[in-house]
Amino acid sequence: MSKNPAFLQKVKETAHNYDKYSGCSQSVLLSLQEAFNIGCKESFTAATVLSGGVARRGETCGALIGVLMALGLVFGREDIKNTERFREAMVPANEICDSFKETLKKEFRFKGNLESTLCREIQEKIYGRSFNMNDKTEYQAFLDAGGHGDNGCPRVCGVAAQVGARKILEIRTQAKR
Repeated sequence: MSKNPAFLQKVKETAHNYDKYSGCSQSVLLSLQEAFNIGCKESFTAATVLSGGVARRGETCGALIGVLMALGLVFGREDIKNTERFREAMVPANEICDSFKETLKKEFRFKGNLESTLCREIQEKIYGRSFNMNDKTEYQAFLDAGGHGDNGCPRVCGVAAQVGARKILEIRTQAKR
């Protein structure tokens, strides 16, 4: 756990506020890029199509993908042949996924466990249903339900960014030892 709650709160608020422009993956990634001075414009741009559960298809939560991209920028391998680093990176990646699910459950007071990191399942827990984000009528229903309001996806982005920031701080602290 970080000893800098103000830093973690700032990262959370930044991601939350960025998602009001849409693009959960980019919102989370950019907040972490700025907080840790990592990545580049190209990595941010690459995240464009990953929101809404990958191209708005309801698959893996885009906010979580943004966190995992940031983790890769900090702890990923630079050489495709470095399979040891590849395997090592899976440990904090899985810890982030588990922490994300647990933190969402607490933050939103979900009844029951969040069984996956699918955008559509997270939508069901928050809004009582999922939405086909590629259908104009369904997307409008998502917006009408508060999709980009403070208690919708921006809040999910804040949780994701905070979980990611905690893990990155932990990794950097361990690396200094």
